[in-house]
Amino acid sequence: MRRLVALVATALSALLILAAHPAHTALADRDPLRAAFDKAAAAHDVPRDLLAAIAYAETHLDGHDGSPSASGGYGVMHLVSNPTTHTLEKAAELTGLPVEKLRADTEANILGGAAVLRSIADELGLDEAARKDEGRWYRAVARYGNASTPELSRLYADAVYELLGLGFKAKGLRVAPREVTADRGEYAAAQDLNARAVAASPDYPNASWVPANSGNYTASSRPSSYAIDRVIVHVTQGSYAGTISWFQNPSANVSAHYVIRSSDGATTQMVRDKDVAWHAGNWSYNTRSIGIEHEGWVSDASWFTDAMYRASAALTRHICDKYGIPKDRTHIIGHNQVPGATHTDPGPHWNWTTYMSYVTGGGGGTWSATVDNSGAFTASANWGTSSYSAQRHGADYRFASPVAASDPAWFRANLPSTGSYRVEVWYPSDPGYNSSAPYIVATSSGNQTVFVDQRSGGGGWRSIGTFTLNAGDRDVVGVSRWTSGVGYVVADAVRITRL
Repeated sequence: MRRLVALVATALSALLILAAHPAHTALADRDPLRAAFDKAAAAHDVPRDLLAAIAYAETHLDGHDGSPSASGGYGVMHLVSNPTTHTLEKAAELTGLPVEKLRADTEANILGGAAVLRSIADELGLDEAARKDEGRWYRAVARYGNASTPELSRLYADAVYELLGLGFKAKGLRVAPREVTADRGEYAAAQDLNARAVAASPDYPNASWVPANSGNYTASSRPSSYAIDRVIVHVTQGSYAGTISWFQNPSANVSAHYVIRSSDGATTQMVRDKDVAWHAGNWSYNTRSIGIEHEGWVSDASWFTDAMYRASAALTRHICDKYGIPKDRTHIIGHNQVPGATHTDPGPHWNWTTYMSYVTGGGGGTWSATVDNSGAFTASANWGTSSYSAQRHGADYRFASPVAASDPAWFRANLPSTGSYRVEVWYPSDPGYNSSAPYIVATSSGNQTVFVDQRSGGGGWRSIGTFTLNAGDRDVVGVSRWTSGVGYVVADAVRITRL
C-alpha cells in the first residue's frame, strides 16, 4: 500500500511539473529579457531592478549581437575585456561559463554581470540584510563601472540610481520609479560631475572640463598651427561615463574634444580646441577638425534624443561661429564621411535634417515654457523661501521638510496642444537636501510620480522624462513632501518643452 501511495505521489509530482513547465516556458518565450534578469538576480541575490538599471545605463538593454563597445565591453551588462579591465574574464571565473558564451548569449551575459556585481558586494562586506536595501549597493555599482577616478565612479553610479528614481520601460522590461536613498559612502566626497558648478570648460561655457589622458591626443596651438575647418560627429558605442573614463585610460589611444550625454544633453570637454584629438582615424582630418562624441550606439535610435540633438547643435554652432566654419554638410560631417574611415557612425538613425536645422537656427520654433517658484506657482505656508545656494534658478527657491502628507508645491503652465513634452527640473543641490524628492507630473492618463536625488546634480536642467500632457492652463508639475527620503524637499523651477 505504501508503495502504491508513493507511486501515486511521484506521478502527481511529475504531472504538476509538466503542467507548470509550459507556463514557465511561455513566460520566458514572451519576455526572455525579464526572465533572464529574474533568474540572474535570484541566483546571485542582487536586486533585480538595480541589475536592470545598470544594463540600461550601459546599453539600453541591447547586446549588439556580441560586438564590443569602444572600450571592449560585451553584452547588455557590458562585461569588459581590455588591457586594464577584465570583468568578462572575472564573470567566466565566477559562473563557469565560457567567455564566448558570455559575450554573445544575453541570458549568460546577465548572469555574468550579476555574479560580478555580487562579488564586489561581498568584497565590500554587504551582508544579507544590507543586500535587501538597493541604496546600500551604491559603492558596488560605482566599482562595477570600472571608472578611472572616484569622480567618474560617482558619475556612473549616479546615472544608475537616477534610473531607479525615474523608472524606465524597454524591450518588455519595466522598472517602476521608486524612493531610494543612495548610500554613497566615500563617493559622497568625490566631485559631482553632474553639477554645473564643476570645473568649467576652457573653450565652451556650457560644458564641464574633464581632461583626457595626455597620451591620447597631440598637444598643439590650433588654429595657428593648423586651421580648424570641420566638425566631425561621432557615436561613442558606449555610455557617457564609460567614454569619459576610456579617454582617460592611457591604453585607449583615442579621444575626442567633447562628449554629450543622451538623456539631457550634458556636455563634457576632454581635449582643448587648440589640441589635436585622435578621433577621425585620419591624421589630416584630426588636425583640421573638432570631434564631438554622442553617447549611444549606432544601431539603436533610442539614444538620439531631442535634448542631445539640441545640446550638440548649440555646441557645433558655437564652434562654427568661433572658427568661421560654414554651417553646412560639407563642413559638418559624420565619422563615416572621413576619407578612409572604417567606422559607420553616426549611422542611419542619426537625423541629419533635424540636427542641421538646429545648428543653423531653423529648428527653434518648438514651444517651451520655464516656470520659476513665483508667478505661476503655488505652495502652502509650510514651504519656506531661501536664497542660500548659488546654484538656484532666479532669486530664490522654496523648501520644506518631508512629512507623511503630500502638501505639493505646483508649477502651472498653459500648454498649447495635447502631445509629448519633455519635463526638466532645476534645483540647487546640497548634502542636506532630499535624497528622493517626489516630482508629480499631471499627464493625460493621470498623475505620475518620479523621484530625484536633490543631493547631487544641482544648478542645471535635469530631464525627468517625456510625458503625454493635455492642452490648457493648469498645474503641470508638482513637488511633494511625502517621501521617506531624508533632507529638505526643494522646489525651484521647471521647464516644459513640446517635442
